[in-house]
Amino acid sequence: MLKSKTTQFNCFSPPVMLATFLIEIGLATWTLWRYRQTLLVKLVTAILVCLAVFQLAEFTICENMFGLSGITWARIGYVAITALPALGIHALATIAGRKARLLVWVSYAAMLAFMGYFAFVGHGITATTCGGNYVIFKTNAAATLWYAYYYYGLELITLFAAVYFAIKSGNRRTKQALYGLTLAYSTLLVPTATVNILNDELIHAVPSIMCGFAVFLALIVTLYVLPRSAEVK
Repeated sequence: MLKSKTTQFNCFSPPVMLATFLIEIGLATWTLWRYRQTLLVKLVTAILVCLAVFQLAEFTICENMFGLSGITWARIGYVAITALPALGIHALATIAGRKARLLVWVSYAAMLAFMGYFAFVGHGITATTCGGNYVIFKTNAAATLWYAYYYYGLELITLFAAVYFAIKSGNRRTKQALYGLTLAYSTLLVPTATVNILNDELIHAVPSIMCGFAVFLALIVTLYVLPRSAEVK
């Protein structure tokens, strides 16, 4: 429930972070067991694993487990979620049957650059705080702006391109899969944007809040998109 400056998101508390991790790992395991190992299935599995790794990193930051510092876990978590926009673009192109080589390769190049930055540059991530209901990450301000362009830019491209390709597709199952992908990204982006419009003090908690909502993306992609676009074993 949202209450001005005393906002509490009980749905993002550490026990729910752990539960979300287990759900996403379970979905990844189910995907590998259920479907033939096509490119799309590998991409979706990678997306699910990356989401799960970020949830584990958040949980560990809050619970101080496994002997690693909060900053180390933040780096691991950021590396994991940095893969998501590029993997999403590639998955979209694969479902739509479009090669889009330039966009895919540019996305992966940006992904690797940001991964390297957050993993190895000392001032990339400077502090983490477990707020009880979400994790706050302090990152370099200049890099954060470019990272936002990369992250939101590719996710919005995925969202609108999925609608465009769905309208153009003559294949019913492909059309359904693409509309499912549109819904999946909407459940990720719309609530996150709404939360930050209502309370701009949560800007440093965006990764935590977004990946909390991302469990819905994981469920939609696994239970609706894949059955319409992947081959069962």
